[in-house]
Amino acid sequence: MPKQSEFRRVLAHTERYLQDSLLPFWLERSHDPEYGGFLTYFDRHGRPTGKTAKTFLMQIRMLYTMASAFRSGFGGARSLELARAGAEFIMAHYWDAAHGGWNWIADRAGAITYDGKVGYGQAFGLYAMSEYALASGDPAGRQAADATYRMICEKMADSRYGGYYEIMQADWQPERPGVYGGDRKSLDVHMHIMEALTRYYELTGEATHRRRLLEVIDLICARMLQPGNGTGYMQFALDFTPIEAIDFAVEWGSNEPPEAGAKPLDTTSYGHNVEFAWLLLHAVDVLGILRNQYEPIVLPICEQCLRYGIDWQYGGVYIEGPAEAPTSNTHKQFWQHAEVLVGMLDAFALTHDERYWQAFSNVYDFVMEKFVNLPAGGEWYALLDRDGTPIWDYLGHAWKISYHTVRSMIQVILRLRALAESAGS
Repeated sequence: MPKQSEFRRVLAHTERYLQDSLLPFWLERSHDPEYGGFLTYFDRHGRPTGKTAKTFLMQIRMLYTMASAFRSGFGGARSLELARAGAEFIMAHYWDAAHGGWNWIADRAGAITYDGKVGYGQAFGLYAMSEYALASGDPAGRQAADATYRMICEKMADSRYGGYYEIMQADWQPERPGVYGGDRKSLDVHMHIMEALTRYYELTGEATHRRRLLEVIDLICARMLQPGNGTGYMQFALDFTPIEAIDFAVEWGSNEPPEAGAKPLDTTSYGHNVEFAWLLLHAVDVLGILRNQYEPIVLPICEQCLRYGIDWQYGGVYIEGPAEAPTSNTHKQFWQHAEVLVGMLDAFALTHDERYWQAFSNVYDFVMEKFVNLPAGGEWYALLDRDGTPIWDYLGHAWKISYHTVRSMIQVILRLRALAESAGS
């Protein structure tokens, strides 16, 4: 078993890295002094690339980063100052006054360039505005969270099959089927709705919000995980029949070019699975439910990642692969590492199984040695080859910012503090 000194060694390193490098990277670079909001495009040297589009997802995630950093005791007054400025820009430009809900992409000045309603964005609107309200006490943040929740319930909730519609047109009418996404649901979006409802319930304490959170937890556990191995299917028909996953036409993120055709049905995401596991444990903490009630859900997910997701030779974690066989894609993307770090610490705390600590240490060392670009300020590269050679070497993008990296380091610190304290008691 790791000793208290080991927990404290990694804790001290992580605190130093977060406070001296990673968080300052964004505190010093991201604010847009001319138009407000955040600038997010930075090259491998940490320099602005000249691109200035402002996707809602990056603006709202930057708001979350700054609010959560302040709430967790990091970044000082500057993080709260940037959270307030970000919230003002977002509320002034992205809310659809005609139809309600958050628009998806704007230019630097905040003029909307894509007004479709993406459920992923609505979930993050609820999540970040709830976090901002908790961090700042700003009533405008609470009002924005309340308005977002109403839109999710009124426009996204599927009263026939349960769960939530995910990709809609500007006026909330269903999008076209197929690559436009109007006839599909996903674990990804429902997981983030769970995450958002957790924070919203933490903000409000309302019984109806508690019931809504329990409802989506039950739905994911019962309908969206593969029997036997417990990992998540990626996509579903509206009635939650699992179907082969495809890439959507709407611009959503910076992913590798899709392979021809749909992904095999048993393809699963190591990062999303383990992210769901730790977000589920956090949700039950907020609900006041004992964690051990959800061990039968969480531990098979972490076991599958240990078996097939972790690269025990070179270090790090792969992107995705078959649920019950090794992957053929050995590239490594930044965000899966951020989430697996947190999930493996939770699994270790639940079980005291040293394999989970070894997995955490494996991924942590790979991140610090290969992903983190300290000379350029400490943010992570986007995508690496198996041995850690950069493939996409940018540090910031329209779809990659501080959300996964800073959140991961904050959550790792909180868990290491608890482990060090319990080991010393």
